[in-house]
Amino acid sequence: MKKLIFIGILIIALVVLFFVLNYKGVEAPVIAINSFEECAKAGYPILESYPRQCKTPDGKTFVEDIGNELEKIDLIKLENPRPNQTIVNPLFIKGEARGYWFFEASFPIRLYDGTGKEIALTIAQAKSDWMTEDFVPFEAVLEFTASDTKEGILVFKKDNPSGLPELDDELRIPIKFFGL
Repeated sequence: MKKLIFIGILIIALVVLFFVLNYKGVEAPVIAINSFEECAKAGYPILESYPRQCKTPDGKTFVEDIGNELEKIDLIKLENPRPNQTIVNPLFIKGEARGYWFFEASFPIRLYDGTGKEIALTIAQAKSDWMTEDFVPFEAVLEFTASDTKEGILVFKKDNPSGLPELDDELRIPIKFFGL
């Protein structure tokens, strides 16, 4: 009787060992991650940094595109819209720029769709004395036509009445269009 129990246990152990050694499991489909948006959508951790970063299990890091905001932070700052914000029509724009970003208290703002086509233009107006090197608050309202693309670029162009290329400057902010 003890011999039968021993043989039964041995057979069960061998069957379990066979399945353990030959178990391939269900492999999760490999999802190719090529951007911050894809990484975030896949549910991978997003680091609390600016710009935000997303890390995949295989060690890749993807950084959120915020345009050239950090490069221009000492020249022009936006309160609304923020990079990658979904915008609606009309768009209320608010921020502050150094006085020399303006000419006659204004500067142009252009909106481009995802194909690079300009779809709107407005003029930002200084809300206080612009004849300074300090930051000056500005506001603008941008009305735009609907785009067939999901994303676009908002460009804040330093007003340059001289036309000299060395005096050109711009802030480029990626945006998303509502409803697409």
